[in-house]
Amino acid sequence: MTFSAIIFDCDGVLVDSEKIYLAVEREHLVRIGLEYDQTEYRRRFMGLNYADYFGELEHDYRQLKGTALPADFSGALRAECARRLETELQLIEGADALLERYAGARAVASSSTPEALQMKLRLTDLHHHFDPHIYSGDEVENGKPAPDLFLMAASKIGIPPAECLVVEDSENGVRAGLAAGMTVWGFTGGGHADESLAERLQGAGAHVVMSGYREMQEHAVS
Repeated sequence: MTFSAIIFDCDGVLVDSEKIYLAVEREHLVRIGLEYDQTEYRRRFMGLNYADYFGELEHDYRQLKGTALPADFSGALRAECARRLETELQLIEGADALLERYAGARAVASSSTPEALQMKLRLTDLHHHFDPHIYSGDEVENGKPAPDLFLMAASKIGIPPAECLVVEDSENGVRAGLAAGMTVWGFTGGGHADESLAERLQGAGAHVVMSGYREMQEHAVS
């Protein structure tokens, strides 16, 4: 199976950040009385950009409390995530080796803000593998699961969507890649992956699911 380009999600695919986000988010949400089943939380929120994520939380909080989210909630959550990323973030094992081996076009298309995305790639020494093709959900009108971000990335690297492979670890991301007309591989190599993630990614439509970069190297184009 060959492709002209690979478009990677970042969080949970290139860098092991989702486990950090999930821990911090759970801590802050419990403080304000929002508690979710963890599987449903991952299904619903993972892969969303900040605007859509906080919009969903705002809706849930109003349903529960009848008022807006506490004014300091968003800022405190984002600040704590940034602090822990700077001290705890690690590369997902094998990502750098695959990027060294793969000779084709590539891009990052992430729901992270541009600043956070740049920070995470630099902290893990992956930035040079993608620059300048590093794209944030803030740059498009509609975030994942809409196809806008992946379509923009394909346009920027000059590759037709049908010739692009997307690597994603969230159901929202899988749906976005499929809506863009791309082949989508689900990825379960991040530290946040639970026992049901592969099944959920398959249920969202991923063509195949990879357990990590060792398995991907056996299938990826040279």
